[in-house]
Amino acid sequence: MRRGSDRILCNTPEIELWPGGVLRARGNRDARALARARTVLRRKRDGALLAAELPEGLLALVPRLAREPGIDAALEALAHPVHHERAGLDAVATLPVQRIEARLEALGIDGHAYAARTGLELVPEPAWLAHAGHDRYRRALWLRADAARAWRVMVAAALREGIVLDAISGYRSHDYQLGILERKLARGLALEAILAVNAAPGWSEHHSGRALDISAPGEPAAEESFEATPAFAWLTTNAGAHGFTMSYPRDNPHGIVHEPWHWRFGA
Repeated sequence: MRRGSDRILCNTPEIELWPGGVLRARGNRDARALARARTVLRRKRDGALLAAELPEGLLALVPRLAREPGIDAALEALAHPVHHERAGLDAVATLPVQRIEARLEALGIDGHAYAARTGLELVPEPAWLAHAGHDRYRRALWLRADAARAWRVMVAAALREGIVLDAISGYRSHDYQLGILERKLARGLALEAILAVNAAPGWSEHHSGRALDISAPGEPAAEESFEATPAFAWLTTNAGAHGFTMSYPRDNPHGIVHEPWHWRFGA
């Protein structure tokens, strides 16, 4: 992970390594640690803050840190920061995807059958991501370095024409997507209904760090009404020049509902 002005999120299968100065604290103790942290270890499954790397060493923010699943891989990544030139970050290394399949089976999803039915590909997570600003909710927005640059340029181009593009979300981990599915199942929604709106964990384009959900000020997030806004009209005309395309138009071959808010950078 680079330190300093280059804000890079280093990704491991179960824990993310966030650069200091990005995460917001949930309590006074965490606030003091985060104010001095060079790097913060964050559990992907629920967003819990696990440890802060301070100038004097590692401060555990949870009990029994040594028993935390994935901690060895996270500490290895912390001990060997990413040292790449900015151009090198575009050729992103990815994490293994095998662990997602067993977790899907526990929820009654046959990954191979899902892939065959939808034509979607299993999407690995990048090993690192670049800070691309903030979303509508003031959360850090993470994307691949090339997508982050393209997003910033496109936002600026739209603004010059009086159009404000609101990021709703960017990169999402497999664990985060699993959480969405599990919460909807707990509310009693049918699995097939959920999968018509949300790609199965492991198959969402958001895992790649190249996809964004976009809206406009005053417009609800992830609603088809976005299609009637000047922001959508601008994207339809101009997004392609910046490398972005809408992934799920009407009657798309993947069986996913029309999503005028979901745009992907690159082929």
